[in-house]
Amino acid sequence: MTSFPSEVATYVGRIRQFERVDWSVYVGWVGLMLGLVFSTGGFLLIGHQHGVRYPAEAWMVPIGAAVFALSISVDTIGHRTVYREEISRAEGLVHGITIFCGIGSSVLLAGAYHAPGALWIPAMVLTVLSFFYSIVDEVFHWRRYVGRHADRVEMWSHVGILVGHGIMMMGWWSWFFAGYPGVAETLQAIRG
Repeated sequence: MTSFPSEVATYVGRIRQFERVDWSVYVGWVGLMLGLVFSTGGFLLIGHQHGVRYPAEAWMVPIGAAVFALSISVDTIGHRTVYREEISRAEGLVHGITIFCGIGSSVLLAGAYHAPGALWIPAMVLTVLSFFYSIVDEVFHWRRYVGRHADRVEMWSHVGILVGHGIMMMGWWSWFFAGYPGVAETLQAIRG
């Protein structure tokens, strides 16, 4: 059995197999998540520089998003190379549904600052569905792992995905239910 660090090096090294479309998908997906990290983290840092004090759960949003982004940056390499055929079947559909629900929940939850009554319920529904379909996806991954069509690196990257997504969304919902403390002050500081 090879060491885990050598498995990681092999897994990540497959990025050299990327074709143009793989790079487009990879940069788009990882870039989208890094955009979430930098936009939420940047917003909090701007507020912090202007003396805004946020609750700890607000900082969980960019921290969780960073863990998620790092994890998908590894996971996606295998999905675009060695596991491409396996992913292209039903598992790919599950990924699409999970991504749709995850992005939708984030957009609606951010919009719920201005329209909480209208947006928090659909945001919660999409959040729950994103976690539900993440678990459905894990069933696919475990079946592939048991059948030797997945490896430890992919499985551990999924742990990171679930941990990052969980930290981000639990922090975000906690911040929302507390009334988004610090947001109004930061928006005022941004406006000057």
